[in-house]
Amino acid sequence: MLRTTGIGILAGAMALTAMAQDTQYAPVGQQIPTPNCNYLYHAFDNALQPGCAPNMHERWLKDLQHWRAERRIRTAYDPARYELPAFRWTQSSFIQPQIMVHDRYFYDPVAGRYTVDRYLDDLNSRYGGIDAVLVWSTYPNMGIDDRNQLEMVESMPGGVEGVRQMVADFHRRGVRVLFPMMMWDEGTHQPSANWPDAIAALMKQIGADGVNGDTQDGVPLGFSLAADKIDHPLVFEPEGGPSDEALTWNVMTWGQYSFPFAPMVDRYKWLETRHMVNISDRWNLDKTSDLQFAFFNGVGWESWENVWGIWNGINPRDAEATRRVAALERGVAPFLVSPEWEPHYPMHNYGVYSSRWPLQHETVWTVVNRNNYDVDGREMDIPLTPGMRYFDLYHGKELKPDLEGQSAVLSFDLEANGYGAILATPNEPSDQIRALMQRMAAMTAKPIAAYSHQPQVLTQSIVEILPTQAAAEAPEGMVRIPGGAFVFKVQGTEIEGSANPGVDVQYPWEDSPRRFHEKEMLVAPYFIDKFPVTNAQFKQFLDATHYAPTDRINFLRDWKDGSFPKGWDNRPVTWVSLEDARSYAKWAGKRLPHEWEWQLAAQGRDGLIYPWGNVWQPTNVPLPDMSRTMRGPDAVDAHPQGASPYGVMDMVGNVWQWTEEFVDEHTRAAILRGGEYYRPQGSLWYFPEALRNDEHSKLLLMAPGYDRSGGVGFRCVRDSK
Repeated sequence: MLRTTGIGILAGAMALTAMAQDTQYAPVGQQIPTPNCNYLYHAFDNALQPGCAPNMHERWLKDLQHWRAERRIRTAYDPARYELPAFRWTQSSFIQPQIMVHDRYFYDPVAGRYTVDRYLDDLNSRYGGIDAVLVWSTYPNMGIDDRNQLEMVESMPGGVEGVRQMVADFHRRGVRVLFPMMMWDEGTHQPSANWPDAIAALMKQIGADGVNGDTQDGVPLGFSLAADKIDHPLVFEPEGGPSDEALTWNVMTWGQYSFPFAPMVDRYKWLETRHMVNISDRWNLDKTSDLQFAFFNGVGWESWENVWGIWNGINPRDAEATRRVAALERGVAPFLVSPEWEPHYPMHNYGVYSSRWPLQHETVWTVVNRNNYDVDGREMDIPLTPGMRYFDLYHGKELKPDLEGQSAVLSFDLEANGYGAILATPNEPSDQIRALMQRMAAMTAKPIAAYSHQPQVLTQSIVEILPTQAAAEAPEGMVRIPGGAFVFKVQGTEIEGSANPGVDVQYPWEDSPRRFHEKEMLVAPYFIDKFPVTNAQFKQFLDATHYAPTDRINFLRDWKDGSFPKGWDNRPVTWVSLEDARSYAKWAGKRLPHEWEWQLAAQGRDGLIYPWGNVWQPTNVPLPDMSRTMRGPDAVDAHPQGASPYGVMDMVGNVWQWTEEFVDEHTRAAILRGGEYYRPQGSLWYFPEALRNDEHSKLLLMAPGYDRSGGVGFRCVRDSK
């Protein structure tokens, strides 16, 4: 018994010793904490501000260095991919936005062409430009039909060739291009090859440089090997932190940080200083912490503004800070991969933190002021080296140190929540550094605080639906909806964005977009199609007009040789864009419905939750299709028990139906009503259903070929006398 107890005590002691050998500052997710003495203690902490002991920084740094060495041994770290010429660009790729393909600065839907130059010129003007771009082509639209993530890319304007040329336009401007991959996409079409090979093949076709692993904590090695196999090496950038072992082949990562007062050290940057992190913090209105933590760690920032069609623009103050941080990081990029990086170099003033980046006989310090007030005067001591000169890169001027014993004491100014950068060199600064200092002197003549810090909510306008010639009697196949008072109450189904301003849409009576809407209104009488437009009816339109859209991608994708499949004459026509539907309606002397007209026809004046009542009845709608290939919708008259109070049929659960279009400076979107029968499985990220009469879903619009869907049809309206 005593022997057993002794063994247990020994084992426990060995375990504690092993933990201590690893580190006393265990990483918290992707971040390594600083010593506690860097934080301010308050009275309720029941402790005094301890201050950092003279050797605390050295002990902390030595512990981190030991942990790094041990982790590399434990993971058999191999730095080979960081040394490949094809991946060197990542080591100076500091600013990388995620761009929605629906952004009107990226694609002009009127001209029908990509506008890469317009997009880049706007970013250059507002915050100094970008180094790489993540072109987002999938979520939140994916899952509205059975197109998988690769087919969504292929549906973009011009198809694969058009996308390839768009990528080349970015390359012409020196910008690298990444696309996303989402391994949660297991409910839509199965690709013809395994996912690693299929993704690598498409990226090679379009000339992409890398892939972002959406929701992935590390992209498995097999994806890199698949790209290597076809001689198109790809950079893989997981959203979440990979294992330390995966750092070998994931040369980039997103950084989804917490932001305490004292900056923490990025785990992956510390393990491999050539690893590039792009801090992603899409919903925060204030980007100060993002930029300061990036500058402190010598890493980059995901300058993401169009978030799923919701504009969270960078305010002017943060934009100017981005311009300055990016200019400095690009100007000293070779220093920021120094294997001798020393984070939390000791500084004089509370709340001022720096990193030291030695390179041969020169050294750069990146400095951040976390205080909400200016700090000036004595900032840092540097061991005295004869002949060394010191330059304030941020303000673009040389510094004259005060010599105190064996130290050179540097004094310089730091703005509230601002930045500093110091260069120590025994030489005359290079032409590149001189040019950087000249630029920075001009930039910093105006303080950051002079720029507005107010967030901007983009207002939207609703696209006008022109009235039709009024009819006195119900046209064939239409039902009259009497006019009168109607309480239009509806909410959006967006998966993200909460109830923040800018989410969902803005009706004419509202002053900003929002998720929840209610308006008592007078609705004029109108006629609405009893059923959605069918394949047979759309064929009549084509035969009469010879309509041929300019963008034919996915047009009537389920038809063959100019006609619909046998037996599909009475099924809703799908794979038609908003533009296609409008053209049909105009030919028929009708128009698309306003959303409140659609809703009134569906729920009547009693506010029914479903067209038939307030309790869901599965037999009133088509059987949900949960397979990976859409079977096609049911006939429009297959479920008469699902009729609305006015006798309007097939309102919910068969195909979505086009209604309003909304536009702001950056995004177009359509409101879809009624939900659909197709329900891809395996992820909550697929396009959300809206089967209730008081819900709608918002489909981001890009171009007709991309917008067309096997899950979307339409019905028409005609005005009444």
